[in-house]
Amino acid sequence: MKTASPSGFSAAPSNEGAILPAYQPNRWGAHLQTLAGLFWLMQAGVLAWTVQGLLDGRGMAVVWPAALALLGLGALRTLSDAWGGRWLYCTARQYLGTVRAHAVTALADRSPLDTRRAPSGLAASVLAEQAEALLPYLVRYLPVRQRLMTLPVVIVLAVAWFSWLAALVLLLAAPLIPLFMALVGWRAKAASEAQWLETGNMNAFLLDRLRGLSTLRAFAAVEATAERLQASSLSLQQRTMRVLRIAFLSSAVLELFSALGVALVAVYIGFHLLGYLPFGAWGQTLSLGQGLFVLLLAPSFFEPLRDLSAVWHDRASGVTALQALEALSERGTALPPAAPVDPQTPGLVVHMQGVSVRHAGAARPAFESLSLQVAEGEHLAITGPSGGGKSTVLATIAGLLPLQAGHLSLNVAPGAIGWIGQKPHTFAGSVYDNVALGRPGVDRAAVEAALAQACLAQVEQARAGQVLGEGGQGLSGGEAVRLSLARVAADPSVRLILADEPTAHLDRQSAFEVIQALLQLARGRTLIVATHDPVLAAAMQRQVPLQALCQASVAGPVKAVDEVLS
Repeated sequence: MKTASPSGFSAAPSNEGAILPAYQPNRWGAHLQTLAGLFWLMQAGVLAWTVQGLLDGRGMAVVWPAALALLGLGALRTLSDAWGGRWLYCTARQYLGTVRAHAVTALADRSPLDTRRAPSGLAASVLAEQAEALLPYLVRYLPVRQRLMTLPVVIVLAVAWFSWLAALVLLLAAPLIPLFMALVGWRAKAASEAQWLETGNMNAFLLDRLRGLSTLRAFAAVEATAERLQASSLSLQQRTMRVLRIAFLSSAVLELFSALGVALVAVYIGFHLLGYLPFGAWGQTLSLGQGLFVLLLAPSFFEPLRDLSAVWHDRASGVTALQALEALSERGTALPPAAPVDPQTPGLVVHMQGVSVRHAGAARPAFESLSLQVAEGEHLAITGPSGGGKSTVLATIAGLLPLQAGHLSLNVAPGAIGWIGQKPHTFAGSVYDNVALGRPGVDRAAVEAALAQACLAQVEQARAGQVLGEGGQGLSGGEAVRLSLARVAADPSVRLILADEPTAHLDRQSAFEVIQALLQLARGRTLIVATHDPVLAAAMQRQVPLQALCQASVAGPVKAVDEVLS
């Protein structure tokens, strides 16, 4: 039973956002990449020791061991970095699949009548394109941030062991880089968000215009649409270049301050070895090997910051992609639970009592205090003017809209309900794929039988092997509606058919063919149609005006049901 009481469910849309699963990085991968950076300290020490040995006159006795040590440390450094990157990539790819599935599930759980759902073009852009920006963010930026917290500390301690002044120079130069990069990064994030928003809007616009291409041609609006699409692409190009300019600016800031820091260390070491600056080395004079070791480590001190600059744009794009996926995962008007079987109303397929429904964001309910009973095998027409709420009644029965108040029970399983909309969508593909819809158990024989039941067996372009264009190109309006009838006919488990204005926008002959196919399909099944077509309404066993269903007294419809049951 569906009810608005606390014991049931409420139709009020939820504003709570669905939280994406937290990312758990591969710690071993990050540790290995950090270890790869530490291997350079050992290599720098070997080089400095070798130069000092040559200066001391030990010749080749220090070269061969140093060469072997450098080779071994280089191999370990390469392997550590490669394996760490591989583990990080596998973890990030798995997480990307998880958040994508989470977002898709959240979209699928929302009612297709939820007006706040993301447009299909925007959702496809986020899931297929923008989500990929998470990989560089997770694989590159987060490990670089960890190395930034570790390597500079180790390097400055190693430098300070020999020269406190050189370490002080590095410490003074380092904070300026994150400060200016943060200032640039705020602008980069805003530019990246604007770029992805423009991309999603352009994709949504293009998809919408492709679907309505025949209408655009009919109204000679193709050229105007092309001009608007060109303007949108130029705007996207400008936003992309703006993001790139900011990325280059952040790199320039880093290179400027890191170059100044390394230059100051080099100047100090040079004048110290020449004897002009004898202080800064704990009261002693540095040797050539020690000075070389400090010089080799100075650029490495800024290397994590340089890596951070290289992936700063990845951070902006990744955070924007994560926010877009979170937006898709928000909970809107969810699909209500399936209406259970009501044992107190045997013989009734649909039992609605005092039902009220309000669309999300609407000021007034679509209808209030609606009561309806439909017997098993009955063919019912709900009539009324366009926009009166007939389609909303069918959507409520189908479980696409939650209740504000009242009671609804169905004596059929949720999977036994067939839906025929006003404008059934036909995708580019074969007729077989459009009828089968990937459902298990719907083979070619079942599709051909369904096409015959929908009176399409003699239509050449509606044969199972024929290929259709997007939007049903190749079929007339009536044939497209009958194709949607074949989708229902292909599933023998369907016991309740809901048809929303199946003859709307059709000429008289096409409407007659659709009515005949619908009646043939509904033999032995319960059929409820929402229509203002008097011919279709007259073909039903019972006609009920929507206004009468919302009156306090429903003696008329109930009496008619009782007559059918008797």
